[in-house]
Amino acid sequence: MQEYKIIEDLGDLNGKVVMLRADLNVPMDENFHVTNTARIDRTVPTIKTLMKKGAKVVVISHFGRPEGKGDIKNSLRYVAPELEKALGHKVIFVEDCIGQVVENAIKNMKSNEILLLENLRYYDEEKKGDEAWAKQLVKYADVYVSDAFSTAHRAHASMVAAPQLLPSAMGLLMAEEVAALTSGLNNPERPLVAIVGGSKVSTKLDLLNNLVKKVNKLVIAGGMAHTFLKVRGVDSINEKNSLVQMDMLDTAKEILDTAKAHNCEIILPIDLVLADEFAANAPHQTYDVDKLPAEGTLLDVGEKTVKLINAKLDECKTLVWNGPLGAFELKPFDTATNLVAQHAAKLTADGKLITVAGGGDTVSALENAGVADKFSYISTAGGAFLEWMEGKELPGVVIFKK
Repeated sequence: MQEYKIIEDLGDLNGKVVMLRADLNVPMDENFHVTNTARIDRTVPTIKTLMKKGAKVVVISHFGRPEGKGDIKNSLRYVAPELEKALGHKVIFVEDCIGQVVENAIKNMKSNEILLLENLRYYDEEKKGDEAWAKQLVKYADVYVSDAFSTAHRAHASMVAAPQLLPSAMGLLMAEEVAALTSGLNNPERPLVAIVGGSKVSTKLDLLNNLVKKVNKLVIAGGMAHTFLKVRGVDSINEKNSLVQMDMLDTAKEILDTAKAHNCEIILPIDLVLADEFAANAPHQTYDVDKLPAEGTLLDVGEKTVKLINAKLDECKTLVWNGPLGAFELKPFDTATNLVAQHAAKLTADGKLITVAGGGDTVSALENAGVADKFSYISTAGGAFLEWMEGKELPGVVIFKK
């Protein structure tokens, strides 16, 4: 992390107003109750570190998609109590993120209080990356810190313009994310294996094209594997029993050719679970890939494939995972994902495998498998994690390079 500015680079923070860009875009039910506090919990160490250094912490974040309008359903006021509970310190909610009300709130802050400003996306200028608006945002702050890696792929005002206006650095969570992803993909212990799931090849083209040039082994699963199986000559795959994309066959072949040129081993399913319908507990049966019936719904990979993937994990030192192996949200079609995730977790516990995972469905799948706390690192990010894996520079990360 020597190439990036971190909190330790900011010097003395005693008495200074630190504006902390967090990602508090947490799920909430219809009664405005937060249903998952993971993103809140993971920014707490940064806030506590800043408080220990004597800083006055002002937290800013986006929430939902209010599209530049004050929308009570997308107000951060409902997040304030959860942040207060996680911190064990009083959190004062401020009904705007710029202007006189913010200045007054900062002037009246007590040493053990935190301010949480209203949703940044109530202003269109945030998403537009407006520098003049960013100046208003940081007007009453002395220092800027970002913990919002999950928004780092967006060149929004609070992510890129704001940190250029003040002494700035990454928070602990942001630094942790960047370090984990760098060690997982940019500078990994090898052999390096990636698991990529998902329904369609077309949604992960950039990802696949980047990975085949970087990893030693690539496991392709989920619906996207059907297209690659078709390219490999599995005639039993068709548009009635699978998610094969016939218009993507040439593209899939190009990816396979690129993998071969870069000595990347591609691992595809060798057996698949075919169900009567897309539903939990639907009648189902497992078939070798070349013996699939003409109709049905493919919802998971089979036991032979699980053993194959786990054997490949045994040969590697680093795993990067994005996307489940099957329809994990439907029992029992979470079986393969669970078994592979649990095997990866055991290898991690035994010190044999570094495991890095990210993406919304991936995190949910690992939680479902009971191993979300047993991987080396689980990213809080969705889009930013994917873009990092695609080999793209993230504007909200690059801004902190020394």
